[in-house]
Amino acid sequence: MSPRRNRPQGGGQSPDRPDRAGSVRFGLETTQEWRGEEWVVRQVGGSGAGKRYRCPGCDQEIPPGVPHVVAWPRLGDVDDRRHWHTSCWNARDRRRARVQRARNAPRY
Repeated sequence: MSPRRNRPQGGGQSPDRPDRAGSVRFGLETTQEWRGEEWVVRQVGGSGAGKRYRCPGCDQEIPPGVPHVVAWPRLGDVDDRRHWHTSCWNARDRRRARVQRARNAPRY
């Protein structure tokens, strides 16, 4: 009996090697349009999430180990990346901006 192979048999691309177009791919990265701007969206699995982040959609924390979405403008900088809950990113057009109020501020 021959030893078992744990390598993929197909000619699959490694995520750190360039594809046919010459661009380097890291994970499941897509481009979506929102508010007249192109956004790069990347899915982050639970094992890849090691820090706490604040979701801009609901203003709640995303604890470590929870799968979520990272989105940033295509022409933006590294500092423009935002970590969203997947459901908040999918509902971003149906949500209003969350206004931060002081504890004693009126609600109107």
